[in-house]
Amino acid sequence: MAWPYFLDCDRFFASKEEGCYDPLAGLKGKTSHCSPLLRLSCPEPSVPPPARQELALSSLSPEEPSTIIQFTYTSNAQMYSLLKRTAAKCSNIAHVYSIGRSTEGRDLLVIEFSNNPGQHELLEPEIKLVGNMHGNEVLGRQLLIYLAQYLCSEYNLGNQRIQTIVNTTRIHILASMNPDGYELAASEGHLLNGWTNGRANAQNIDLNRNFPDLTSIFYRNRRSRHYRIDHIPIPDSYWFGKVAPETYAVMKWIRSLPFVQSASLHGGELVISYPFDFSRHPQEERMFSPTPDELVPSVLTDPLSTRRSSSSWLAPTRTWFSRMSDFNYLHTNCLEITVELGCDKFPSEAELYPEWKRNKEALLSFMEYQVHRGIKGVVTDTEGNGIKGASVSVRGVRKDVTTAEDGDYWRLLNPGTHILTATAKGYSRVSKRVHLPRTMNKAGRVDFVLEKVWFLFRIERQEKPWWWNYFSQSGISPPQWLLRSV
Repeated sequence: MAWPYFLDCDRFFASKEEGCYDPLAGLKGKTSHCSPLLRLSCPEPSVPPPARQELALSSLSPEEPSTIIQFTYTSNAQMYSLLKRTAAKCSNIAHVYSIGRSTEGRDLLVIEFSNNPGQHELLEPEIKLVGNMHGNEVLGRQLLIYLAQYLCSEYNLGNQRIQTIVNTTRIHILASMNPDGYELAASEGHLLNGWTNGRANAQNIDLNRNFPDLTSIFYRNRRSRHYRIDHIPIPDSYWFGKVAPETYAVMKWIRSLPFVQSASLHGGELVISYPFDFSRHPQEERMFSPTPDELVPSVLTDPLSTRRSSSSWLAPTRTWFSRMSDFNYLHTNCLEITVELGCDKFPSEAELYPEWKRNKEALLSFMEYQVHRGIKGVVTDTEGNGIKGASVSVRGVRKDVTTAEDGDYWRLLNPGTHILTATAKGYSRVSKRVHLPRTMNKAGRVDFVLEKVWFLFRIERQEKPWWWNYFSQSGISPPQWLLRSV
């Protein structure tokens, strides 16, 4: 693999005489003094708020209406009000809902965008964007608040690109996963906030390390031929520890909707990471730890990392630590990437507008192209009824996806020839050979019709003895003969 070049955050405070330090300059073939992307040692000159607003409005045509966003920080109360007013303004495509409350009782508010808000539509992929998991990493929070306003305004103004994104994708935006931590960080401000103050929640729990460690279970059982590495159950021992209410709320949210793709926005570095973030060796954090879908996220993040003129997402890797992304991958169908937006966790307000300009295109591309690649389809019985919980596998990839409530599924895949197999309990197995050309810019549809197999169908015992989970979680086939004496 090609290891990424990490930007040196200590050089953020380099003097002007020292100049820029761009470790990727040789790779990019550029010799400019300060790249618009790698600006850590040469920050753009500060622009006072009035001038910044004037700069934002100067490019607007007086004849054409345009989106106007106020690029300032928002308190938790202001964020809630802004998201609710945005949903009210675009009630035909947006609505807000709470997935739970923080330790101190603040809402974890999500705003959803869809042409049919509040409902899952057949074959429409669902995507989520999460910000502010660490309370003092505030740039992602602000970018998602701006994104919500932008989607609403541009949709109403007739922007065809935004209308296509909203009409074909169900988008969920959780701007702040840790509002309690943000409250502490915001009380100190960007000049006084330290590297860790406000990072954890009000219980002093790092939310990113509070999710179940399913990766270790995968590593222990990966050599077992019959062990499933997808939809690994949460071990009972996890609940004996301290589970933050924010973590619990997000876990319920992840399990309740058929998310296909996700991005978690952080700060403190300039890098994209994807599963597995948790190394297979406990003493070597940066060990190469690929998933069965290793090639999919690298292709998925490539368009984001190469949009350097308009985005600050680059250097895909898997050496960062994000237990939430591994949980998404191993417990559900969702593939989540972690986006570190920059070394400055709490930039000044003068930097918010330039940061929005740099990241807007990457955010839109992530929703527009990446979730609509690979295949999708419906698994039904012979009478046309969708089969919930059917498995769709790809030969050579030891990771299955399962169908949603109505039998629809989505599978992120790279171009090439694949052999797909659909299975469900009590039904026949059906396989199909599919070719995805490189020129294909949307997901191909592959449906399956499964027949009932009555002679193979048997009613399984509903309740298993206490020792059954021991064999299941260890990857060992439970001894069926012992059930005769239970």
